[in-house]
Amino acid sequence: MEMEHGDHGMEGMMAPPNHGGATTNMSMGHHSMMHMTFFWGKDALVLFDDWPAGKTGSYAMALILVFVMSMLVEVLSRTRFIKRGNVVATSLIQTLVHAFRVGVSYLVMLALMSFNGGIFLAAVLGHALGFLLWSPAFQKPNEDREASHLPHC
Repeated sequence: MEMEHGDHGMEGMMAPPNHGGATTNMSMGHHSMMHMTFFWGKDALVLFDDWPAGKTGSYAMALILVFVMSMLVEVLSRTRFIKRGNVVATSLIQTLVHAFRVGVSYLVMLALMSFNGGIFLAAVLGHALGFLLWSPAFQKPNEDREASHLPHC
């Protein structure tokens, strides 16, 4: 059954047509359909086209990358890099660190949009471990805070 140029049937719902009226490779070809629900397994696309593409080593690398990026978001959220000094320079550095943290956060979010259960667990565990390791229980006490808690004689 031949379809007219404007009638794309079910294929048009999965991916927009290109200029020739044929559907893109998301609905036809090696990517039969994009996942819209959670699934398990190494057959995921994470951040880049054809990566990890069902390869066990690449999938493990994707899990590690998402885990490390999630931890990095927590570290950057809880670390003060500059405490005193020039207000303009301090603000500029804090702005650059903030922009980097937001960028990494968006990359984690885009990785999660693969709807892969392993990627989801790697992100959650990375955030949790980053939060734990940079929580007050694991930090050295600040000398200023330590001095303020000493009894006054």
